[in-house]
Amino acid sequence: MNNDINSSVESLNSACNMQSDTDTAPLLEDGQHASNQGAASSSRGQPQASPRQKMQRSQPVHILRRLQEEDQQLRTASLPAIPNPFPELTGAAPGSPPSVAPSSLPPPPSQPPAKHFPPGFQLAKLTRPGLWTKTTARFSKKQPKNQCPTDTVNPVARMPTSQMEKLRLRKDVKVFSEDGTSKVVEILTDMTARDLCQLLVYKSHCVDDNSWTLVEHHPQLGLERCLEDHEIVVQVESTMPSESKFLFRKNYAKYEFFKNPVNFFPDQMVNWCQQANGGQAQLLQNFLNTSSCPEIQGFLQVKEVGRKSWKKLYVCLRRSGLYYSTKGTSKEPRHLQLLADLEESSIFYLIAGKKQYNAPNEHGMCIKPNKAKTEMKELRLLCAEDEQIRTCWMTAFRLLKYGMLLYQNYRIPQRKGLPPPFNAPMRSVSENSLVAMDFSGQIGRVIDNPAEAQSAALEEGHAWRKRSTRMNILSSQSPLHPSTLNAVIHRTQHWFHGRISREESHRIIKQQGLVDGLFLLRDSQSNPKAFVLTLCHHQKIKNFQILPCEDDGQTFFTLDDGNTKFSDLIQLVDFYQLNKGVLPCKLKHHCIRVAL
Repeated sequence: MNNDINSSVESLNSACNMQSDTDTAPLLEDGQHASNQGAASSSRGQPQASPRQKMQRSQPVHILRRLQEEDQQLRTASLPAIPNPFPELTGAAPGSPPSVAPSSLPPPPSQPPAKHFPPGFQLAKLTRPGLWTKTTARFSKKQPKNQCPTDTVNPVARMPTSQMEKLRLRKDVKVFSEDGTSKVVEILTDMTARDLCQLLVYKSHCVDDNSWTLVEHHPQLGLERCLEDHEIVVQVESTMPSESKFLFRKNYAKYEFFKNPVNFFPDQMVNWCQQANGGQAQLLQNFLNTSSCPEIQGFLQVKEVGRKSWKKLYVCLRRSGLYYSTKGTSKEPRHLQLLADLEESSIFYLIAGKKQYNAPNEHGMCIKPNKAKTEMKELRLLCAEDEQIRTCWMTAFRLLKYGMLLYQNYRIPQRKGLPPPFNAPMRSVSENSLVAMDFSGQIGRVIDNPAEAQSAALEEGHAWRKRSTRMNILSSQSPLHPSTLNAVIHRTQHWFHGRISREESHRIIKQQGLVDGLFLLRDSQSNPKAFVLTLCHHQKIKNFQILPCEDDGQTFFTLDDGNTKFSDLIQLVDFYQLNKGVLPCKLKHHCIRVAL
């Protein structure tokens, strides 16, 4: 049965092949098949048809016609619709596409065959379209030297415009900290000093209390100043010599004159060209108002140009500049000589003026032109009698030069109203509204009598000391003895600066601002078991010795000869931050050094 099926299939295939050969051959004009004509022509020695022609001839006539029609439809559909400029001649509606015969369309342009050229040649298009020529990629002798070869491409030139602008708008700046560490920060060319400080605070994990500053430090000249918050860092760096650098430092006195202007401007140093409307209350308004004419006047030691000697002169500071009188205290125009200009200059502190410039004291300052880098002859070195007078001159210089910009910088953190960087607990009421309470009975009561409230506070202090002593006794079996822990725990605090000298502690206090309550703790050089509290009050630095004392076998620390005792220095600092005690003021700001 299988043999019968196979034989029937083979006979059917042969019949279909014979029929397809006769049907697929196109007919000639005399009705004969083209296959016979092709056989006759081949027998006469004519050339054989190509495989492509054979494949086209093998298709039926109706299939070829349909393929040609589809080809013409595709060509007409790919052309854009051209509006008919003369619709009235063809009878078509305006705006309708014209009826174009497929036969009237021009044939599509054929692509030229690909040409292969030897290495070292490339195609260069001429001004006339469609023409190409061969040019070499080598340099000629007449070609400029700065021209890139045609076979190499500059990667920066092929960058998008936005990326090229980003490359041009960024710059690396190296910033140093107080302990000598440094950090290279990539900043924008329009970044201000305030923005850079906030970036460094974020990278160093510090607390941003708007007192961080960027310091321009010149070691060879012995000068430094704090940049204003609005100054552009890149512009300031362009005026600095190569050996100069930026420092990241605290400066609590940056805007202290807005809070308490009376301490910064003594009455004998301030003078008005016109009658002032008020006293010290309107002092800052007169400085910020450009229509008023404030003056700072007084005697200063001025270093003579080209000499090592200093001369005492009567100097006055106005909006137009700094002048000195050639005749005593006279301020007549014919007796005043310009000493320095405010617009094109900046005022600096003298770091070691007495040693480097032979200054009369350490309260020196310098007015340096912005264009001058290391020219000593263009520096104007001045020296005041004390720190308060120097602070007055430098603060007035900043106010007369920048004016409202300083006040705007001072108000920016207050206008933002940003939340604190850390979720610190906050009280719902002020400290002034706190009252003393007595919880000895079943119901708490408010203590109205001040004497009773004081005695209750003393009793609470004694009870707290007993609890701390009891805890020390219970935990005395620990590997780290409590007395040892109390002796070293303060070294982890930012306000403790270790074994530094008195001069070094004073220098740190001055660098971070002579404001009331600025302090640090250090080891005592005279007594190895004692410590020293260095505190600033009324722009003067004072030192208080912290002595150890023993009570019931326990070691305590005291500032007032044992009247108030503390188990460690952390408790001592916490207490005097809330209470003035024997100190001239409370501890408010601590000197800090942060490693970048």
